[in-house]
Amino acid sequence: MLMYLSEYLTRYYSGFNVFNYLTMRAILGALTALVLSFAAGPYLIQRLSRQRIGQNIREVGPVTHLPKAGTPTMGGALILIAIGVSTLLWADLGNRFVWIVLTVTLAFGVVGFVDDYKKLILGNAEGLRPRSKYFWQSVTALGAAVALYVTAENPQVEHALLIPYFKDLSIPLGAAAYILLTYFVIVGSSNAVNLTDGLDGLAIMPAVLVGGALGVIGWAAGNVVFSSYLGIPYVAGAGEMLVFCAALAGAGLGFLWFNTYPAQVFMGDIGALALGAALGLVAVVVRQELVLFIMGGVFVVETVSVIIQVASYKMTGRRIFRMAPLHHHFELKGWPEPKVIVRFWIITVILVLIGLASLKIR
Repeated sequence: MLMYLSEYLTRYYSGFNVFNYLTMRAILGALTALVLSFAAGPYLIQRLSRQRIGQNIREVGPVTHLPKAGTPTMGGALILIAIGVSTLLWADLGNRFVWIVLTVTLAFGVVGFVDDYKKLILGNAEGLRPRSKYFWQSVTALGAAVALYVTAENPQVEHALLIPYFKDLSIPLGAAAYILLTYFVIVGSSNAVNLTDGLDGLAIMPAVLVGGALGVIGWAAGNVVFSSYLGIPYVAGAGEMLVFCAALAGAGLGFLWFNTYPAQVFMGDIGALALGAALGLVAVVVRQELVLFIMGGVFVVETVSVIIQVASYKMTGRRIFRMAPLHHHFELKGWPEPKVIVRFWIITVILVLIGLASLKIR
């Protein structure tokens, strides 16, 4: 929105042209989201506390979590508001990727909101039924997949699965394969982040790191010169993902201010499901689905730990981990919560660097 205003004002003063640069808009997008989070955070926490929208703690979980009962939840609304406002202000609203990613992010946020609302306000322990939750997640993800498929400007590039660390190696995908891959990346990423969101700040910082890295990759993929130099496919318009990811990073850091240990607020499904879907869809847009798998390794391992635990218990009656997801296993082994959180952050930093190295190692 402000990009168009700056273009108009440039007619009268050339200095306004600086706001048309992608990198400048990304920086301003991150700062806008950050300031919005700082400004609105205390009010939202106070409002949630007044309405008694607090976290329910399972008795079967680590005993160290019991004091967290009643902590305001659904703070993910703060993240979505900051991302939405910042993106609308600083992104190119004529870009199809911006609208698709923003729509999917907010749609998954709505699904998470309904789930949180039923659990925390209506007192329904089950929340939104799993079938209903996955149905609406699937509808949204498939809608995004079809939209990306039919609007592709360069199908040869946008409909291929890029293999990282190998030069010019990609797998062409037909309509069915592309739509299914996109669906699984979005839904899988969404639920993986949601499973990881079990400790103070555990999910939000990796989401910020992975989102920031995907924004950088989008910036390179959307630039003819940079993509050619790095040997990655050029995707017209993908550069605007830098603005969206910068807004996500700013909103995430702003939320972390209140969510860091000991948390004043939890994001809830409204935030976790939306952030995961956003990361998955951005990875699809910039053609880096496999790199997302690497950089989001913490999310992947957390999800796999749940799958292994459930499968083992059903088949053998025995548990592999003391508790799943994996972060609870380490808690029950005696690790203090901050130690688990910070070590998972460190692992994410390493994995993000490995993922970014794929831009040059070919």
